[in-house]
Amino acid sequence: MAVSRVPVLKRCRSLDMDPIYLGYDKKSNRQSKRANKKMSEYGLQMREKQKAKLIYGVLEKPFRNYYAKAERQTGMTGENLMILLERRLDNVIFRLGFARTRDEARQIVDHKHVLVNGSCVNIPSYLIKAGDVISIKEKVQDSQRYKDIVAVTGSRMVPEWLEANIEALSGTVKQIPTREMIDVPVDEMLIVELYSK
Repeated sequence: MAVSRVPVLKRCRSLDMDPIYLGYDKKSNRQSKRANKKMSEYGLQMREKQKAKLIYGVLEKPFRNYYAKAERQTGMTGENLMILLERRLDNVIFRLGFARTRDEARQIVDHKHVLVNGSCVNIPSYLIKAGDVISIKEKVQDSQRYKDIVAVTGSRMVPEWLEANIEALSGTVKQIPTREMIDVPVDEMLIVELYSK
């Protein structure tokens, strides 16, 4: 699997993005070298795509597949794309507060710690549906790792389309999110413009 070795803060700085959206509390004191330079229309579109890919931890080929799927669905392509990305299992684990970052959520899913409706799922890109019950396996719930995670994420706001039970490390998907419920600083219309060229 391809892994980006570029430091997170450096990538956030280059994309003019706050690391808090990735689950990091760190702040960078440095300024981007391109901070005051005017960017072309293509550059702006590319930056929005890179932001979405970085936030959700998706590589180019899967991201293009999500776009193609979003295009086939009814409604606005950009909104459909953001909803598809938000429905990924690793993202839902992060949103419920069972992981500090989406990378950690991906690892938790890979290590077979997650049950969806009572069945073990180890595919981070698995798309959840309304009514799904997501939980952490009982045999790993008491581990120090999850105690540390809950200590950090306990005060994190859970989005309105999810319902979390931090004590039991389980959550329910109340509904499929709408674009208004997704608090990600990405202008999806620029991504649509980029791919529709």
